[in-house]
Amino acid sequence: MTLPISFDDQINRRASLSDLSRDLIVDFLKKVESPLAGLAKKMSMADLGCQMKIVGGAKGVLFPKNVGLLFFNSEPHRFFPGTQIDVVWLPEGTGGKFPKKIFCGPLDRMTREALDYIRRNYISETVIKHRDRAEATRVENFPDSAIEEAVTNAVCHRSYEQHEPIEVRISKHELVVLSYPGPGRSVRMAQLQAGRVSSRRCRNHRIGEFFKELDMTEDRAAGIPKILHSMKRNGSSLPEFESDKDHTYFKCRLPIHPQA
Repeated sequence: MTLPISFDDQINRRASLSDLSRDLIVDFLKKVESPLAGLAKKMSMADLGCQMKIVGGAKGVLFPKNVGLLFFNSEPHRFFPGTQIDVVWLPEGTGGKFPKKIFCGPLDRMTREALDYIRRNYISETVIKHRDRAEATRVENFPDSAIEEAVTNAVCHRSYEQHEPIEVRISKHELVVLSYPGPGRSVRMAQLQAGRVSSRRCRNHRIGEFFKELDMTEDRAAGIPKILHSMKRNGSSLPEFESDKDHTYFKCRLPIHPQA
């Protein structure tokens, strides 16, 4: 039985090879130390795209694949509306006005810029001194590695056929990452909460491959266990994972450290 081609690996007939940025491709190849990096500027876009498997179609009639547009076009939201990360600060909960910062662009740049913004503005360290020993304990209000995994997982596993952005909602009590849709129907939330589940099918396997090459993710299905481990190591309460019965959304909630 042949599995259907994932959305990120499908060709996009609404775009052309000219929509792929050679500069972004070369920058990526340098970052991952690919042998193609030194040749990319002299190759035709058709040959380069075929080598990277970011184009497809009949010989002489090639189109970009969705993954190519998501990583190597400066404005992928033109092709996939809602391709953005909204970071929202909720000082008084969900009521009233609240500041929002929107991040767009190629998936890897968008993710890095959103994470850097969160680190600069919303992650803090608390030093806890102890009477019975000289060494103090240092805790983060939200563990940086847990946030990184939660946001990157959302970028990798969301649907780019749906137009809702990823939201990172930060309040005085929690940090929540919300994306659409939820995990595959084979995933049971109780198992996910225990960090023991891997989906039978990856929604965006090509996106995951590129993120892994960039060292922005680890092995498949390692994200949830890493979030759990990061929260435990920081002395935080366990994260909460939530979806509805139809798996239309996925929410990862990171409670603030009680002593932060």
